[in-house]
Formats: sequence, C-alpha cells, structure tokens
Amino acid sequence: MKRFSTNKGVIIFVVLILLIVGFYYYLSNRSVSQPEESVSEIEVMTATQQMLARDLDINYPPTPREVVKYFSEITQCFYNEELTEEDIYNLGMKARELYDAELVANQTEADYIDSLKYDIAEFNKNNRTVVSYNPSSSVDVETFSEDGYEWARLYCNYTIKQNEILYNSNMVFILRLDENEHYKIYGWKLVEKNRTAGSAE
Repeated sequence: MKRFSTNKGVIIFVVLILLIVGFYYYLSNRSVSQPEESVSEIEVMTATQQMLARDLDINYPPTPREVVKYFSEITQCFYNEELTEEDIYNLGMKARELYDAELVANQTEADYIDSLKYDIAEFNKNNRTVVSYNPSSSVDVETFSEDGYEWARLYCNYTIKQNEILYNSNMVFILRLDENEHYKIYGWKLVEKNRTAGSAE
C-alpha cells in the first residue's frame, strides 16, 4: 500500500511539472507573438487611417515645415486613395485643424466639404494623382513679425501625374503662430507651374 502511495505521489509531481513547463512555454510564445501582431496591424493601415490616427491636440506638428508636410500627406490621401464620403469628411476636418482661425472662418464647414468633394472629383475625372511633394528645407523657412503676429513663409513643390505626364506645381504657404504656439496655415497660392513632357517612372 505504501509503494502504491509513493508511485501515485511521483505521478502527480511529474504531471505538475509538465503543467508548469507547458504554461511557461505558452506565456513565452504569447509574449513573442504580440509585437509581431502589433507590427502587422500597423502595416495594413492605409495612409488615410494613419493620417486620421494622429491626435493633433497632443501631437501637433512642431514647425512650419512639419505643418506643411502633414498637410501635404493629407492632400495625397485626398487625391490618391479611394475614399468614402466619411473618409473625405474626416480628412477634411483633420486638415481644417491645421488652418488659421481666419481661414476657417472664410467657409462654413458644409461649404468647405462640398468644395473639397468637387476638387477630388475633378482630380479623379482628369486622372491626376499627387506623386510627391517637397517642402522647403528648415533653413529656407522665412519667419517674420507683422501686425503683432509671428509668421512663416515657405514653399512646397508638388509633382502631379496626369495621363503619364508629370508637371510641377510650386506653392507658397503663409502660416501664423496662434495663442498655443502652433503655426497654422493662413493661406497658400500657386507660384509657378511647369509642365514637362515624358513618361512617369
């Protein structure tokens, strides 16, 4: 009887050891696989989703150049991706967060969205896409004071493709520093537009 009890104790001990080892193995594999799952989730996000995921209340672009860069990334989403009406609205609201209060006041939200939809439709109808953008380097950003405000001026060159033809649109942006020390886009205009024949690579 004692021998049977001893054998039973050994079996229970071995089973417990196997359970502990198995549980440790499970936890080890789980901790290794979690970062891979996180990376894959990031990889499948569209450019639009990435733009919308940025919280500008806590992660506003720190310089005039970065503001224009982020605005240009949103612009590429407008004209390069297949968007739902909800996407257009959400991206439009995100872009509007970059605008100076005076610029925002120039259009109602509804008029702004309608105008945005029209521009996107025109781009799509004419088979245009924004291939790339190139804002001024940080050292070429001009800052100045005027009318009691701090301002910044910089350029951004957009390469646009239409029916295998590339052309450049060079825009000048004016930004104004607001009460939160954020540069907001006050306005922009076309400086020059040079069309060059040739196939896009």
